[in-house]
Amino acid sequence: MHNTPLSSRKHVVIYGNTNAGKSALFNAVLGQSAAIVSDEKGTTTDPVIKAMELIPFGPIALVDTAGLDDISNIGNLRVKRTVQMLSRTDLAIYAIDPDNFDIDNMNKSIERFNHRNIPYLLVFTKIDLLNEQDINKLKQQYPNALFISSHIKETIDSLKVEINKQLSNISDDDDSQLAGLIPKGSNIIMCVPCDSEAPKGRLILPQVQLIRDCLDNGMTCSVARDTELSNCINNSRKIDLVVTDSQAFKTVSKIVPDNIPLTSFSMLLANQRGDVNIMSDGAKAIDNLKPGDKILMAEACTHNSTHEDIGRVKIPRLIKKRTGIDFEYEFSIAHDFPEDLSPYAMVIHCGGCMITRREIQNRIAFCMEAGIPITNYGVLLAYLNGILDRCSQIFRIKSKQD
Repeated sequence: MHNTPLSSRKHVVIYGNTNAGKSALFNAVLGQSAAIVSDEKGTTTDPVIKAMELIPFGPIALVDTAGLDDISNIGNLRVKRTVQMLSRTDLAIYAIDPDNFDIDNMNKSIERFNHRNIPYLLVFTKIDLLNEQDINKLKQQYPNALFISSHIKETIDSLKVEINKQLSNISDDDDSQLAGLIPKGSNIIMCVPCDSEAPKGRLILPQVQLIRDCLDNGMTCSVARDTELSNCINNSRKIDLVVTDSQAFKTVSKIVPDNIPLTSFSMLLANQRGDVNIMSDGAKAIDNLKPGDKILMAEACTHNSTHEDIGRVKIPRLIKKRTGIDFEYEFSIAHDFPEDLSPYAMVIHCGGCMITRREIQNRIAFCMEAGIPITNYGVLLAYLNGILDRCSQIFRIKSKQD
């Protein structure tokens, strides 16, 4: 992993009407011509996402979007894509062309930001085309707004300074899976089964992220397959936590002594990016489902499925074994989470390593508003294998400490 994945970057998203100078602003902040700039309306179609280093904050994802005022048939689809970006937005920039100021659309966008608790910046663009009197009048009306030109470096630099301030105010306490759960100096064993789903020659993202988390928090980490796990435990003087793949819960729980905390990559992600308590309650809802109920399986990435696929094979098989019912399953992939959850009796999410914390939290909130139980793969597998209490013990200890 040479670069910080998009799922671990704060998303700064530029919104506004067509021809508000969004793409020019995007290119100026990015420092390269990544988006097409044109006087033609509707040049930007789908969101354009670029990873960049924002000094001194660090890695972010900068996003350019289509105009919010495009009312053509294809424009409605573009607007829909733009609005969907709200679920991934950590900081919104609303770009305004002073010569075409649509105050109604601005207020509507601010309502959207406030509804989702998204911090935002109002940015008036193209100030190089205004006289000083017009600029001062706007500054009096909008004292907290920024006034920039994509052609004036000093104004772009001032925007970057403000973006840095806003992002620094966003809590980073939950950026770590381990901080607060176990102390610095702890020793962790990662149990990584190597079945047909494991990619050849590399670790998967949650495993890489946890190793880096150990390094960031001054912890030591050993990696072993389930076949070598027993020897690894016996050769370790002190073990503070064992983390395994959800699919190996049943096997690994028999190997790890009861006095050693055990959890999974998915449960760590549920605790860090979502709400492990809501996910645990959601897992128990599996016993209340009825014949004919439909379950949504939410996968955050595209992948080739095999006979050992966790979401498409193993979990449905275990659910049928427990309930005796063949439920109907539908799948959402990546960011295409359905806007209407009414057809579903339950949502089962993957670990979510490929999408942002904000997007997962928005999905949880959406399910709660709709009254639909939600869980994730790891939490559900722990419940189905009868070891949820043991695998969530590390989180209960943290809650008591808080």
